[in-house]
Amino acid sequence: MKTLTTTTGEQRVTLHGLTWQQYQEILNALPQTRAAHLIFDCGTLEITMPLEEHEFASELIGLFLRILVVETGLRLRSLRSTTLWRPDLKRGAEPDNAYYIYHQPQVAGRSIDLSIDPPPDLVIEVDMTHTDIDKNQLYAALGVPELWRYNGREWQIFQLWDGCYQGCDRSPLFPWVPKECLYRFLAEAKMDEVEAEKNWRRWVQEQRP
Repeated sequence: MKTLTTTTGEQRVTLHGLTWQQYQEILNALPQTRAAHLIFDCGTLEITMPLEEHEFASELIGLFLRILVVETGLRLRSLRSTTLWRPDLKRGAEPDNAYYIYHQPQVAGRSIDLSIDPPPDLVIEVDMTHTDIDKNQLYAALGVPELWRYNGREWQIFQLWDGCYQGCDRSPLFPWVPKECLYRFLAEAKMDEVEAEKNWRRWVQEQRP
C-alpha cells in the first residue's frame, strides 16, 4: 500500500509490506547523490523529499549544534544523512543529522559499521508532516542515546533510558542550554542567518560552563 502526503515542508511516500531485501534493492537503485531520505522499519518504507521549510530547519539546527560543540571544546564526527542500518533488526534510517560527539575518537578517520561501532551519540529528525514510522522506537532499537525532533514549532528532546526514550526539558549533552535558545536562533536566522550565527556563538561563549 502506498500513501502520499505533501506540505510546504516535505513530501512523503510510504510503502508497506516490504522485505529487507526489497528495501536494499530500492536503496541500491537510487543514485548516491539524491535529496530523498529513506527510512525502513520492519516492513514499512518511508521516502521523504525535503522541501524549503524542512531544509531550512535541518541546516540551521545542525549549525546550532556545531557551534555548541566547537565553542565548548568537544569533538565532532558528522554523518548528516548517512544510512544507519541494522539488518538483524530489519531497520535502516537516513536521519536529517547524526553525530558522534563523546564517541568521536572511536570512529575518527574510518567508515562506520554499526555491527561493531556504537550508534551516533545524537540524531536529529525534522518532521513537518505526519510520519507512519515510529521514529522514537526505531532509534531506541538502534541504541541512539539522544534524539532531537523538530516539527516546525517544538523542539522535543529524548534520552534513551532502559531501552525507551524519555522526554527531557533540556539536552543531556548540553543541559545548560534552554529550549528558548533554539527558537530564538531559528527566528533570527529567518531574517539574517549570519547575524543569527554571530549572536548564538556570542551567547555560547558567554554562558558555556
